[in-house]
Amino acid sequence: MPHVEVNLPIKAPAADAWQAVTRLEDYAAYMENVESVTVIGESATGVRTSEWSVLLKGSVLEWVEEDELDEENRVMTFTQVSGDLDEFAGYWRVEDAGDGSSVVTFSVDFEIGIPLLADMLNPVATKALRENSEHMLGAIERRITAVP
Repeated sequence: MPHVEVNLPIKAPAADAWQAVTRLEDYAAYMENVESVTVIGESATGVRTSEWSVLLKGSVLEWVEEDELDEENRVMTFTQVSGDLDEFAGYWRVEDAGDGSSVVTFSVDFEIGIPLLADMLNPVATKALRENSEHMLGAIERRITAVP
């Protein structure tokens, strides 16, 4: 199963980075590759369900995922429950790097679901997801480090 992981040091406190990461409903306002994210429900145990539409290399990917927030460790895990990919699961993590800075990590495992074309499509999809993830992390950094 292909795996993508991107880390970005941010010159902002971990609490600020965590707030930006977990406010999914704001993503479309400042991430050019995110068309929409809608939080469509939250269980009594704190598991959110969110609906996504994202541009990936000129194609629109749509899915519904469950997001589980671990506030204490600043980790938000997600698992696709329906959508365009066969499998899509991973996490966002925010670590305190000291000196008022943090490191944001986005990690995902995915499966396109077309076994006969996997050898050809997986490297292309991996590259596209890595670039998309880097753009998302960069947008988060710009959002929380922008001077008012």
